Amino acid sequence: MATIFISIGSNQDAARQIRFGMQRLDEMFSHLKLSKVYESEAVGFEGDNFLNLVAKAETQMTIAQVEQVFKAIEKEAGRRRDGEKFSDRALDIDLLSYDEVVCEQPIRLPRGEILYHAFVLQPLAEIEPERKHPIEQRSYQKLWQAFDKKEQQKLWPIQFDWQQKQR
Repeated sequence: MATIFISIGSNQDAARQIRFGMQRLDEMFSHLKLSKVYESEAVGFEGDNFLNLVAKAETQMTIAQVEQVFKAIEKEAGRRRDGEKFSDRALDIDLLSYDEVVCEQPIRLPRGEILYHAFVLQPLAEIEPERKHPIEQRSYQKLWQAFDKKEQQKLWPIQFDWQQKQR
């Protein structure tokens, strides 16, 4: 079994999309452990605030298979891939790391944004503080403590109701 870390985010009907994504991930992977849900401002474009979290899970799938599952879930949620890099997201699911693998193919791991996005590093440090970054060889907690929080987007934890409200 491989241990994977997953970044999940949305800023379009975000609460519903996050619930949907987590339900699908729970169906596909075992031993899901979730960080708090964080809200943050959109960066690089004008848009609604994002909701983000990090999940830890276990899988017997390969990296390529995990990526295929993520893309299928995103597509099912209405994610479009023809937009600009900095734009609204129905659902964004990214593989941050796969065990201690360092690779460029089929995707780059560990994902670079771990080190430069607070909405990834803070929840990662929350759920796995002592785990070391495979390249940096420092714990996520130490990386978060050293992170320049003044220069980055604002980020705050929110209360998140995981039960979808009936209309």
